[in-house]
Amino acid sequence: MSGRDIRRVVARASVFPNAEKASMVLRLIAAAGTLGVERVLVSTDTVGVAAGVLRAYRRERNQRATRWPDVEFVELERHAGTAADTAEHIRRMRVAGAGLIVLLGGDGTVRAAAPVLGDTPVLPLSTGTNNAFPQVWEATVAGTAAALVVTGRLDADTTTDRAKVLTVRAGDTSELALVDVCISTLAHVGARALWQVDSLREIYCAFAEPHAIGLSSVAGQLLPTSRTSDDGVAIRLGEPGDVAARTVLAPVAPGVLHELQVADVRPLAAGDVVGTAVGSGTVAVDGEREIEFGPATAVTVELGTDGPRVLDVRRALQLAAAEQLLTATSRTAGEVH
Repeated sequence: MSGRDIRRVVARASVFPNAEKASMVLRLIAAAGTLGVERVLVSTDTVGVAAGVLRAYRRERNQRATRWPDVEFVELERHAGTAADTAEHIRRMRVAGAGLIVLLGGDGTVRAAAPVLGDTPVLPLSTGTNNAFPQVWEATVAGTAAALVVTGRLDADTTTDRAKVLTVRAGDTSELALVDVCISTLAHVGARALWQVDSLREIYCAFAEPHAIGLSSVAGQLLPTSRTSDDGVAIRLGEPGDVAARTVLAPVAPGVLHELQVADVRPLAAGDVVGTAVGSGTVAVDGEREIEFGPATAVTVELGTDGPRVLDVRRALQLAAAEQLLTATSRTAGEVH
């Protein structure tokens, strides 16, 4: 539910309109059809995105010479309005034979999808707030890369990478994160989005990019770590009154640069299980507080390398150019290989 994020109130995050989401879907479909994809599955919703896609698809298909695929809408008997809808749509798409899943949304959308994607490649496109995992691509370009993989012109094994995943356990409760796990002294989940930075004590990152927005940007300034490297990053932040080893100014939310006192930073190896030193508080996964814990609950974080298979759009299109997949000779003008 990216349109209801509290960071649009407490920070300067933008609103991504549903009309633009529908337009993105239509551009993805158009690119897929042009490259020979015959069938596209589209999830339904209660906010008008799918309805906008259907109206535009009918109009465009009748008026333009673009080669359009057949579009089927995946219906749910009941929309819960939660992450469960995302997971159920993906389950049904995989059963229906989807060769690749395109996700429009934020870190939370991809996190909801991750447990049910299996080996199906995923292309996450950012439309939400404060996103580090999904990337910003023009939908036509992204759709071209996806279509080249789905139609077999490009090999999925050479154009996708397994994402790393963080698993946090607190007693009998467990959650996964694709970007970061943050341990806070805040006692309650509340509005979920973690924006009170002074309450942070520990940050664990699957990857850390200096150009990212959000709490993983702290690690990105100290120990840049790529999405494809074997390690992650673990950070211990200073508490009030501590003399920190260093201070980092990081873009923790849209329009917000915040100074954080860092006591320690180190690599987090895959397979290592790290226990928190915080006695009680909340655990946030990919920026959303999900778990409350007290002194009697042991909280651990583990980095794994068995996350979703993510399509690398840049690499896919570089390979397409190298293999001249979108280039026609004078004899075959108008065709693609």
